[in-house]
Amino acid sequence: MFLTADPKEILEGKITDVYFERALAILKARNINPMVRAEFIAKSLPEKWPWALLTGVGEALELMQHLKIKVRAMREGSVFYPYEPVMEIEGRYQDFIVYETAILGLLCQASGISTQAARMKKLAGERLVMSFGARRMHPILAPMIERNAFVGGCDGVAVVKSGEVIDEDPMGTMPHSLVLCLGSTVEALKAYDEVLDPKLKRVALIDTFQDEKFEVLNAAQALGKRLDAVRFDTPMSRRGDFYRILEEARWELDLRGFDHVKFFVSGGISEEDIPALNPVVHGYGIGTAISNAPVIDFAMDIVELDGKPLAKRGKWSGSKSVLACDRCGARKIVPYTAKGARTCACGGVFADILVSVLDHETFLVEPDAPATIRKKVMEALKILEP
Repeated sequence: MFLTADPKEILEGKITDVYFERALAILKARNINPMVRAEFIAKSLPEKWPWALLTGVGEALELMQHLKIKVRAMREGSVFYPYEPVMEIEGRYQDFIVYETAILGLLCQASGISTQAARMKKLAGERLVMSFGARRMHPILAPMIERNAFVGGCDGVAVVKSGEVIDEDPMGTMPHSLVLCLGSTVEALKAYDEVLDPKLKRVALIDTFQDEKFEVLNAAQALGKRLDAVRFDTPMSRRGDFYRILEEARWELDLRGFDHVKFFVSGGISEEDIPALNPVVHGYGIGTAISNAPVIDFAMDIVELDGKPLAKRGKWSGSKSVLACDRCGARKIVPYTAKGARTCACGGVFADILVSVLDHETFLVEPDAPATIRKKVMEALKILEP
């Protein structure tokens, strides 16, 4: 028995903080069921990030389509900033009070993962970034983690099921266990080359037994031009100056005519590592930094009750629009009912990026495929600083 919630239990409202159940009992006893608008915002972002990506909206809508509510939201993969509402629910409060916990959970973790992936892809530039972190989290979460890593910018995922979710072939090299079982890196590489489909790139894992400098040469001499790349998974305890290890291996390969062999690195790669390693690296396998990304601390708060603006202390009351200029990208938050010019000082036009996405059980927009969301994210990253 795995310690997870069944989807049916989520839909039944069982994944809720108990105080919502108690509040619902009181509201029913007093026959109070106001029409409310409630918004989701993050006042700040982890690690002083200047921006974040909104993901998890699709899963949240899968839950909310069973409720008698209307929803406005930014589209999946949208860039947002602190204090901007990313989603608003409108409905009778008793109809969704017990779902706040689950909806927040769907948005908070997914958005943290996609944002961390986007930041690391931004730093890596054109270099390959692969999601290797599923093994660091509960296996039931693997498709969620890797799907959001992919839409955030990762070029590929490692888990078979995750590949099915994003409709892409999973990526991977070989495990240390294969090298151990076959006795050497060269024997494992030869077996890989002989047994597996020729369309798979030949990538050798070169840090199991010997010094990396000599193992890359052994791998290159064994496969020659068929060797596409080598992966350095050097443990932190033996890494020393990782850049110098890679630089030395590069020198030795190039000197012998193996300049076609690419370098991939994995094992505890952080944001700080990427700029330092970029000059000698063609790709990264990133695990814990993405799968265990800090969550976005969204909160859900009532901002309107029975048509009148009302919010707790520290929150702006009233329903809102988040306007973005289609030319310069300038943003501003205005009351949802605000009239007046929507022309930016640059001459562009402001548009509300909080759009109607759900009306009771009816979806109002078609969900984008993961590859489509990723493409939009990659365009947005061009003008964002990490």
